[in-house]
Amino acid sequence: MHVAMKPTTNRRPKLVNVDGQPSWRFKSDRTEACLTPLGGHLGPVTFRLNGRQVSPFSVAPWVEEKEARSLIPLLKVLRGDFFCLPFGGNAAPWRGEQHPPHGETANARWQMESLASTDERVCLHASLRTKIRSGRVDKRIYLLRGQTAVYCQHTISRMSGPMSLGHHAMLRFPDEPGSGVISTSPFLFGQVSPTPFESPAERGYSSLKTGAEFTSLSAVPLADGGQTDLSRYPARRGFEDLVILASDPGLPFAWTAVVFPKQRYVWFALKDPRILRQTVFWITNGGRHYPPWNGRHVGVMGLEEVTAYFANGLADSARSNSLSKRGVTTMQTLDPQQPLVVPYIMGVASIPTGFDRVREIIPADNERSARLVSHSGKTIRTPLRTDFLRAGSGW
Repeated sequence: MHVAMKPTTNRRPKLVNVDGQPSWRFKSDRTEACLTPLGGHLGPVTFRLNGRQVSPFSVAPWVEEKEARSLIPLLKVLRGDFFCLPFGGNAAPWRGEQHPPHGETANARWQMESLASTDERVCLHASLRTKIRSGRVDKRIYLLRGQTAVYCQHTISRMSGPMSLGHHAMLRFPDEPGSGVISTSPFLFGQVSPTPFESPAERGYSSLKTGAEFTSLSAVPLADGGQTDLSRYPARRGFEDLVILASDPGLPFAWTAVVFPKQRYVWFALKDPRILRQTVFWITNGGRHYPPWNGRHVGVMGLEEVTAYFANGLADSARSNSLSKRGVTTMQTLDPQQPLVVPYIMGVASIPTGFDRVREIIPADNERSARLVSHSGKTIRTPLRTDFLRAGSGW
């Protein structure tokens, strides 16, 4: 199924300074987005909901400071969502490849290809020729008129071998304990990072029990005993933690959602769980007291859809590890003759009073919309093209 195309207008957008970075700004009638050429970070993104505006993504507090100039590009730009290839820290090389944290796609400079507009949609197309592992990545971001959603599609071509990859969406939560309520589609199991995520000797602090497994977000073991609820955030101020959820590959699509009751909207993300096989929660609430974090990166959570071994990087994802031994794939094998298309959708929708937590997301209207059902029984419907997740590069 494809969007019916009408005459296309092409133009090359001008760069504007947004939160300290030159950015391409593009918009539809209900969504406005910015993309940085440096690192390809998507953000800020502003959605128009019933006469009001919401901007759910975070921007690092240091991006306009003079000290940011000396940071690696990833941290210099850090905002919104970005595509990672390979996903993770990449401290260890893999067969002679030494990638930067989250890969060239999150650090190198993207080239503008086109900004195309029709009566139905706007599409920004940028590209990157990778050098550490020679290949090409094409980034296409679609905004459909009448919708409060962003459709991201990355096509990886001319590249071979094992690769971790993923999206790195970061949400800023309102500054009130438990202001956001997080839920996901059913997952096989969850696990806290099996190696310490932060070190007190280096002025970093974590709260969860290293390597602990769990089956519910509401009952995750703490390092000092007892349990905590990861489904309500902000929480555990002063700590940084990372967990992974093994997605169910049998689902037609997998999802992650956050309800903001007082702000009266829900943010959600959809993926194909056979392409992006895990969900990583990066829970960043002031636990890093070294530069540039300095204890001030608070109330942010990375809700990251990946195929990877935690955030360790390509080397640990490509070789046998504790997840792959349980049948959970932590890498994609790239074929230069068969480009890999990675689709991903993020969106928002207004919610009624009493819409407490997303229980399920269901395609509706021949995949022209989606129904979001809450645990309290409230239901909302939002325009959404769920067929995008399987449409391939011809969408």
